[in-house]
Amino acid sequence: MSNVFIAFQHNEESRPVVDAIVADNPAAVVVHSPGLVKIDAPNRLQIRRATIEEQTGRPFDLQQLHVNLVTLSGYIDEDDDQLTLSWQH
Repeated sequence: MSNVFIAFQHNEESRPVVDAIVADNPAAVVVHSPGLVKIDAPNRLQIRRATIEEQTGRPFDLQQLHVNLVTLSGYIDEDDDQLTLSWQH
């Protein structure tokens, strides 16, 4: 089993996204570094638009993730409602 990960700039815009990812992925591990927050998960990581909207209390377009995205690892499966990183394709 290999880890997938996603990393964002560590700022106020990323905070609710990170909180939503952790809520949807109980096995995820968050690592804070100066200016960066990285989320590792075994084999799969799911980012759901609905959960981010619950965290922010407003509509969210998943394309907004790219503004603060630094890097990621894994195969990407993306639509309007979710982005999934995994090593299965």
